[in-house]
Amino acid sequence: MKKILIVEDEADMCLLLEILLTGRGIKLDHVKSISSAAEYLQSHSPSMVILDNKLPDGFGIDFIPEIKKVFPDLKVIMISGLGDAAKDVALDNGADIFLHKPFTKDQLFQSVKNLLN
Repeated sequence: MKKILIVEDEADMCLLLEILLTGRGIKLDHVKSISSAAEYLQSHSPSMVILDNKLPDGFGIDFIPEIKKVFPDLKVIMISGLGDAAKDVALDNGADIFLHKPFTKDQLFQSVKNLLN
């Protein structure tokens, strides 16, 4: 079974992601900060991280290089309400896909499908 770590501090967005992805043969775990994500990754092996940009202890966009340095094959979907500048930096930092909020369920499904297959 594939596992996705959701790094998101907004309860509504996390709930939406969980509702959309549950029932697709995917196990979901959730943390609310970069530090919690770093701890989680030390002891778990998800197939993918869905990473919000603005988190209580920093910017997800700055955490991507740390993830990729230790786990180069781990897939990262960056989600953010910021514009094209954030997209460019996220992709340059190693994100596999950037989804601009608000994104559609089809965009989310296709992104997850492309990266997990």
